[in-house]
Order: sequence, then structure tokens, then C-alpha cells
Amino acid sequence: MCGRYASSRDAADLVEEFEVDTPMIAAPLAADFNVAPTKEVYAVLERPPKGEERPEAERQLRVLTWGLVPSWAKDPAIGNRMINARVETVAEKPAYRRAFAARRCLLPADGYFEWYATSELTKAGKPRKQPFFIRPADGGTLAMAGLYEIWRDPTREEDDPARFRWTCTVITTQAEDSLGRIHDRMPMMLDRERWSAWLDPTVARGDVLDLLVPAAPGRLEAFPVSAAVSNVRNNGPELVAPLPLEGLPDDVTEQVAHPQHQDQHPDQPHDQEQP
Repeated sequence: MCGRYASSRDAADLVEEFEVDTPMIAAPLAADFNVAPTKEVYAVLERPPKGEERPEAERQLRVLTWGLVPSWAKDPAIGNRMINARVETVAEKPAYRRAFAARRCLLPADGYFEWYATSELTKAGKPRKQPFFIRPADGGTLAMAGLYEIWRDPTREEDDPARFRWTCTVITTQAEDSLGRIHDRMPMMLDRERWSAWLDPTVARGDVLDLLVPAAPGRLEAFPVSAAVSNVRNNGPELVAPLPLEGLPDDVTEQVAHPQHQDQHPDQPHDQEQP
């Protein structure tokens, strides 16, 4: 799953990198090194400009809430459970298929966090979890494939600008082999040459599915980081700083020295999405 990530790039840099036509940002977001579900995040998407007849879509940078709320939902709290959408079923599941057809987005990140169940046990007899930060090996932006929805709050008046809630979810796929021992799932990352087709709401479903190809081995690097990231109240660049390997359990250092694929640990969580 992808349940936590870091996003420190400012809006101006994202506008340039993603070739955004229109930034729709009322107030810039602060750098966030511990992005958790229900937080506001940057998203790149394409929509027609409001108020024009038969306009072409323009590329926008918007602020969305992480946790997708389908337009038909009666209770927006459903978004708390819809932070991830599995690529294997995203085009078919009722909660996602309409968004997959025409409301696709990119969620820029520095990298994401996963927790590895170590061989050490806690006082309760459960495996101690060691967080890892996983990022592009070249230091670039991780463009995560996502979906977005616009939910209308029926309790608000027509002229209330807050009546529409924009939300999103991260699409996940099977982890590439060098990351599989940490967790068996990872965000679906899209290379630059696939951005335009992914964002274009007119691209046919079959062609969109062809864009969702798992990352090649070696594109990402992973290293252990402080357990402070486990608390969503903690924030700052120290959360993505590599930990010294000395003193860590042998199986943790093994993930850094000799990463290879193995089956998911039974205590690792799966993607959190609507059944």
C-alpha cells in the first residue's frame, strides 16, 4: 500500500516541471515530509476551463484531499478508507471506474514510506516495524498515478464555495523485485513520456490501461529512517534522512545491502481501498 509519503516541492517548481497551464492554488501548501490520509496534497490534472463552451482541457495544479470520495457517496467519511486503488481492479470497481475513465491525475512526491516487519519482537510479542523511505534513485520527483473525484456537499448552499470537495487516491501495483521484501505493493509511478496520455480525459480506457506499467528494477532506492515518521504529528526533513545501519537488526540492513523479492510478511497491510 501507499499510506504515507513526502512532498516538499513548492507550487512554482511543480508548475514548471509538469508544464501546468493554470495553477488553481488559493494558498500554497507547506513542505510536508509526513503526508498522511485526509491531508491536503498537490495534484496535476487536466480539465476544461470553467465557463467556456466546448473548451479543450487545460493542465492544472490543484490542492486535493487524500482519500477519494465518489460523487455518489452519501457520507464523505468513506474517503478515509479509499486512499489506494489497486491497478489490477481500478478500471472495474464501482468506486473507481468512473474516475478512471475521465478523472485521472498525477500526485507529485519526493518518495513514500513503508514499514518492514523485522525479526525483532516488541514486548507484546509482535514484530517491530522499521520504516523505510523509498524514492527515485536519481533524486527526481516521483509522479504517482492517481484518480480524483468532486463530491458535492448537499448540506451547503448553492453559492457556498466550499460545497464541492475535491479528493484523490493513489493507484498501487506490485512492488518491483528490489523492493518486494519491504512491502509487496508500491505506488504506480509514471514516466514523463506517459504524463500527457494519462492526464488526457479523452483517451480510451484500453489505451489508459496500457500506460500502467510497473517500474523497472533499479529506478528506486530504499533506506531505513527514523521511527518518528510513524507519528503523523511529526514533520520535517529529518524524517527522510537515512539512519546509520549500525545497531539495526540484521534483516533490516540486509534490505539495503542485498534487496531481493520475497513473499509479503503476514503482518504487512494490504492496500486500503473500498471493496
